Amino acid sequence: MTRLFRVSHPLPALALALSATLAAAQPAPQGDAVLRGNKVTESNLLDALTPDPEPVVTRSLKVTRDGAPTVPARKPSASLLITFETNSAELTAPAKKQLDVVAAALKNDRLAEYSFNVEGHADPRGDADTNLSLSQQRADSVRAYLISTHGIAAERLKAEGRGDRDLLNRKVPSAAENRRVTIVTNLR
Repeated sequence: MTRLFRVSHPLPALALALSATLAAAQPAPQGDAVLRGNKVTESNLLDALTPDPEPVVTRSLKVTRDGAPTVPARKPSASLLITFETNSAELTAPAKKQLDVVAAALKNDRLAEYSFNVEGHADPRGDADTNLSLSQQRADSVRAYLISTHGIAAERLKAEGRGDRDLLNRKVPSAAENRRVTIVTNLR
């Protein structure tokens, strides 16, 4: 014979309240802001690309909502509005100026031990295959410039074309921020 007992205990209510409190106290995830113009500084790039220090592991109680998926931490990244002529992967003079700042940040001691993905993005005009190829060519162009002009070690930079699948501005698909280059720090 199986007996069911109902236990009234304040602990589940406390855990739920604590979970809600902790969730509200967490900072909102940073948006995918695009660094452009005078916002492309070595300091801003260092802040965006430097991973948070490893947390100290201690014994603790971790309260999560039942069934709530654990969201992996986002990799540090910086989206830059690197401009290209239409249907071209050739860097413009303003783009080279921004990449000169990126190179200075990549040479900084704070980032010296990391490698990076250089992700090229395109807006959805044109077909998906063409956009993927163009975004790869643009990522390759940025990588080549950083290596040849600034001596960044080739093994620290991997170029990846992302095509038109990661739009920042979904309301205006042809917006300039959808045609960007993103530098992503590879975490070990």
